[in-house]
Amino acid sequence: MCRWAAYFGDPIFLEDIISRPDHSLIAQSQEAEESKTSTNGDGFGVAWYENRPTPGQYRDVYPAWSDPNLRAVAHQVRSGLFLAHVRASTGSAISRNNCHPFTAGSWSFMHNGQVGGFELFRKQADMSVPDELYQHRKGATDSEILFLLALGEGLDRDPQAALSRAVARMENLSRQSGISPHMRLSVAFSDGKRLFAARYSSDHIAPSVYYRWCETRQGWAVVSEPLEPDEEGWTELLPGKFLELNGKGTVLSEFLPSF
Repeated sequence: MCRWAAYFGDPIFLEDIISRPDHSLIAQSQEAEESKTSTNGDGFGVAWYENRPTPGQYRDVYPAWSDPNLRAVAHQVRSGLFLAHVRASTGSAISRNNCHPFTAGSWSFMHNGQVGGFELFRKQADMSVPDELYQHRKGATDSEILFLLALGEGLDRDPQAALSRAVARMENLSRQSGISPHMRLSVAFSDGKRLFAARYSSDHIAPSVYYRWCETRQGWAVVSEPLEPDEEGWTELLPGKFLELNGKGTVLSEFLPSF
């Protein structure tokens, strides 16, 4: 399982989320507290928005804690909207193209979780990606397929409904394979103007997600785990919930796959 963190608000340095807090994302890559695996060393990635409609992106296969370039980038880059991820592979190869966040056009997307039996139906899942989007299929993960399916389902028009339909399609394929857990999911994604997150599981184990408004930064953090030990103000995103953060505040709604 992976760990991730996202931010939306007044511009801050990436290091304020990625490396500076006591339980920063880099710290979680070595010692996660609410993950199936405590070590998340199979690569990392960052996608950020600033002066252009498409996101900047930096990904590599090294463990986040061992790459000085990540710390250097995080120390210099400021952004009001970014997504960062540290990876623990659930089966696919350790490669740059398998590192999150994935991007296509203005969208960026990252996922923590798993889709049971994916290797048994990967070809079928690949073939379900619309032709016009398949050029963005660079890696071999279930997460990237989920992202491209959501784009094909209308992420631009209705992000919640599009993700719901994409999750249902992948979960149905998993159920046909007979391998569980059929779907465990925490996701964060953005179009550069809004930040979205969702938490869901087909069983009783849903990957953790928390969110918090920070007065000092004047922004929202959405994370797999709180960034400071014993820090107050974090709200757990409950399983089956969908969160939207925009310039007007927060919108919380139900999230269930549309079977």
